[in-house]
Amino acid sequence: MNENIRYYILPVTDNARQVFTLDMTIDGEAFQARIEIRFLYGPWVWVVSIWNNATGELMVNQIPLICSYGEVNDLLLPFRYMRDGAGMGSLFVLKNTDQPGSVAPDRYTLTNCNVLFGDTLG
Repeated sequence: MNENIRYYILPVTDNARQVFTLDMTIDGEAFQARIEIRFLYGPWVWVVSIWNNATGELMVNQIPLICSYGEVNDLLLPFRYMRDGAGMGSLFVLKNTDQPGSVAPDRYTLTNCNVLFGDTLG
């Protein structure tokens, strides 16, 4: 196991729109991230969008936040292959409880999860 992998836990709330800016490193490279988490009332789902804040490039747009249960589910994995892995990192949503329940947090349960963003897993 690589002990140098680093993840940032986003301080999520139950606000329907949350924006975070991070000066961080992903896989050893400097990265300025702008992360927006929104709750969409129509489909009743939390989504995340990630920008490279230095360039303004939208890297991923409105990915549903699905919790990992059992095995870790890297929500950015499909996008790494589309972008040749360039600066994507990994994104996980982990429940703070052992209760199976829904795989996605609902409008008022996002704070029951840890949203982690950082180095590429694997």
